[in-house]
Amino acid sequence: MIKRLSLVVLAFVTFVAVLPPAQAARPGFVFPDICCYYNGAVMRTVVPPAAFPNEGQDNFYVVMGQAIFGVVGVAPGAPGYHGGHWKFHSVTWNVAAYPLTSESAILSATAAGDVTVTRNAANDFLCPIQP
Repeated sequence: MIKRLSLVVLAFVTFVAVLPPAQAARPGFVFPDICCYYNGAVMRTVVPPAAFPNEGQDNFYVVMGQAIFGVVGVAPGAPGYHGGHWKFHSVTWNVAAYPLTSESAILSATAAGDVTVTRNAANDFLCPIQP
């Protein structure tokens, strides 16, 4: 009986040892060291983003047509920063692209009709940032 139990335990341990490790899902994009702008300042990240659909709390805008395409509404030290739980917004141009480096610039461009901002909760993600 003990020999049989030992074989079952050995088989289970072997099975668990060969399973691939669990990892958080990653969104369809990965940032380089420089990830985004916050009020004109360049921010960075040291960890890859992890997908958290429909869980975002702070605004993250993806502005295509500029070298650093991310723009965030808050950052560490700012009131309301939630550790990098980002609400994904895509920004599309209705005019020729120009630099947008803050949330207020994006909101002004939206009010002027220069861009359209679209919320996409399926792309929400977690990725802490640093100055």
